[in-house]
Amino acid sequence: MFSSCGNEDARPKPRAFLALDYTEAVYSPINLDCPYNFEKNQKAVITPSRNNIPCWINLEYKDMNGMIFITYQPVRNNLDSLLKDAQNLPLQHTIKADVIEGDMYTNELHDTYGMFYEIEGDAASQAQFYLTDSVEHFLTGSVYFNRQPNFDSIVPAADYLKKDMKHLMESLRWQEKK
Repeated sequence: MFSSCGNEDARPKPRAFLALDYTEAVYSPINLDCPYNFEKNQKAVITPSRNNIPCWINLEYKDMNGMIFITYQPVRNNLDSLLKDAQNLPLQHTIKADVIEGDMYTNELHDTYGMFYEIEGDAASQAQFYLTDSVEHFLTGSVYFNRQPNFDSIVPAADYLKKDMKHLMESLRWQEKK
């Protein structure tokens, strides 16, 4: 016969997630051969886009298995089209997203205007932005992870990359024409 110690009822343990802590970000300026520059987290590695389009880059975070995709397009009488595409991109995640919030971004000193979108839920992307000077330049960025979206387990990494994305937006500078 088996007996147990104590009279406590057996209770299931609550479900738990990994407690992921990331080191404080250290930013340094990058100089690309592009019409824009910004400060990037030293943890991120710059790689060219798979499309091999000039000034389209990826910021890879290997320890998080995540990436910020950066695309650049010159404005050539197509600002309305670029804005429409950038504003519709976060809406493609509405099927899986629980919440999509957009915040306007304005930096008159550096001629950068745009939107920052935070996406919550099991969507493929957790954050997106676009920036423009409304005359010559248009830049977009999107956070993606190389794994099946599970919002609860990627929250710490997504929050870290959102902070990096906001820093990128704040440090962005358009290059003067040569």
